[in-house]
Amino acid sequence: MVRLGVNVDHVATLRQARKARDPDPVTAAMIAELAGADNITAHLREDRRHIQERDVRLLRELVKSSLNLELASSEDVLACACDVRPDTACLVPERREELTTEGGLDLKANRRAVERAIERLRKAGVRPGLFIDPDVAQVRAAAELGATHIELHTGAYARCRQPDDILRELGKLNAAAVQANRRGLAVHAGHGLDYRNVQAVLSTSFLEEVNIGHAIIARAIFVGIEEAVREMSAVVHDAGAPEEWSDTED
Repeated sequence: MVRLGVNVDHVATLRQARKARDPDPVTAAMIAELAGADNITAHLREDRRHIQERDVRLLRELVKSSLNLELASSEDVLACACDVRPDTACLVPERREELTTEGGLDLKANRRAVERAIERLRKAGVRPGLFIDPDVAQVRAAAELGATHIELHTGAYARCRQPDDILRELGKLNAAAVQANRRGLAVHAGHGLDYRNVQAVLSTSFLEEVNIGHAIIARAIFVGIEEAVREMSAVVHDAGAPEEWSDTED
């Protein structure tokens, strides 16, 4: 069964709009766990636009399932991750001017920084992952760098509207997942997934986890976090075992 990771960043986004105390992303995470989330994800950005270090430390104390921290390879954020020691840490690219993460890490261009970050996380006892585009060359590089898992960026798929484009992007996701499995990497996926488009992604070979934030928090405005997570949990957990696609050659 594919696991559901719930990202609580956008609860913090609303809080930080007023620099207030509420709504609290830690409380949201506790409700999400009770409603069926298999893990909790938070992204500690360099500019601290939403999640704060206090949130990360409280989440580490209170999350009972699994805590995944998304971060760039900057010194202060890495130091926090190594001190707090989430269960997993996923290295992502960041640009100050972006509204949200726009794509996967370029492991060729950022190889040395990523390699150093992975080594530090491993020494701290944190399982290091990499957020990458569904590209087999990036998958190979992730394995060479010592990641334990990858999260495939599903943004391009989520933006597709035409059937041919959707099938093309699903094929890329599947080919990347097959390559990852061959190299001993666990496969996660996320970005832009919602209650409708996640269903096709669940058929990706060897997929273990999807991470979803914006769609759940947006739905929660109308039905509450507990119901929003329960609805997504039903979509993800009741989908049945993913069908294995035919193997893809190197």
